[in-house]
Amino acid sequence: MKTISYRKVIIDIICYLYVLLFIYAAVSKFLDFENFRVQLGQSPLLSAFAAWLSWAVPVSEIIFAILVLIERTRTIGLFLSFFLMMMFSSYIYIILNYSESIPCSCGGILEKMGWIEHLWFNIGFVVLAVIGILLSNNKDNSHEN
Repeated sequence: MKTISYRKVIIDIICYLYVLLFIYAAVSKFLDFENFRVQLGQSPLLSAFAAWLSWAVPVSEIIFAILVLIERTRTIGLFLSFFLMMMFSSYIYIILNYSESIPCSCGGILEKMGWIEHLWFNIGFVVLAVIGILLSNNKDNSHEN
């Protein structure tokens, strides 16, 4: 009888949380696409890239969700998710500390969070990605099934 590895369960939970987050966020952006694009255009840092980013962000979220679902691509998906969440967190930090206007380009439930809460939420997902990457790499280096 095969025993369940706690490491695998933790990695699975982290990946499913990322799938939930990214699919929810992407669908929210696509359902209110025009508003999302306008809000990106109002950003003091992103306005020049709003048209491109309004497509790139939700499409990337969907791709990354798929990558973390597939066991073979899970580690690269976690790395990409880590970098995306770091970019989101850096953007929020810069907006909070160096911008006079703070536009909201979040969708759904995340839109109801304050900026500080959103930053901590993102940092939590950054930490989850790091844990998932470390556990995945540790699993690859061990002979555990």
